[in-house]
Amino acid sequence: MIQRIELSDLADPALEVYRLPEVQLRRYFEPAEGLFIAESPKVIGRALDAGYEPVSMLIGREDAETAALLQRCEGIPVYTAAESVLTQLTGYHLTRGALCAMRRRPLPMAETLCAGKRRIAVLENVVNPTNVGAILRSAAAMQMEAVLLTSGCSDPLYRRAARVSMGTVFQVPWTYLPSERVEIDLLHRMGFAAAALALRADAVSIADPVLRQENRLAVILGTEGEGLCDATIQNADHTVIIPMAPGVDSLNVAAASAVAFWELGQCAKMP
Repeated sequence: MIQRIELSDLADPALEVYRLPEVQLRRYFEPAEGLFIAESPKVIGRALDAGYEPVSMLIGREDAETAALLQRCEGIPVYTAAESVLTQLTGYHLTRGALCAMRRRPLPMAETLCAGKRRIAVLENVVNPTNVGAILRSAAAMQMEAVLLTSGCSDPLYRRAARVSMGTVFQVPWTYLPSERVEIDLLHRMGFAAAALALRADAVSIADPVLRQENRLAVILGTEGEGLCDATIQNADHTVIIPMAPGVDSLNVAAASAVAFWELGQCAKMP
């Protein structure tokens, strides 16, 4: 049975989890896993498909897609509010307003996540949630088999990251590494050669056939502007560059990820 509860006041205690900063949501049930907010019917639906547990929903105008979601979330409170209330909560107008508070799940160890994988992505201190979401979307679309993030990366379950990814953060396996920097030794112990994308004079083209010959490859990308730290580049097995037209030095890291995952993932699809 769907428990609809009409709200009109932004200060209503029922809306607490929708008002909290995302860092606080992560610690909502400490020492257990915290919460995250999924936004839009598509993102919520993909989170449900991946087995995440809903705690409550907040909706504005109810359409057919939202109604279908509610049928999958019976037994939890469903708060309804005017679009103006949702706009105050999110900071912008939601064309198809729907928010869902969901429980986080324990993250696996990197070794467990990457067992048997041939192509993975590794993000080093990518702090912009928009870039993290876009990279996860590219990883899912280009069939990268897992994504590892250093501890300095933005959280893929942050509302903006999940929304930009169109919910694909719930499709591609990912987890955090314990350090702010990529530990190349760890990648080697897991059986991966490391390919660091960096603007270096000695870098090889992303189309170099040597890269395709690697049976297991970790594609490493750094944060916007600063890129990868020197130690990561120096310890990598390959330094890789995407050739640019004259007058252009690089792509945004999210755009570069799509190119890199397409090109370097090709051999993983071969029989």
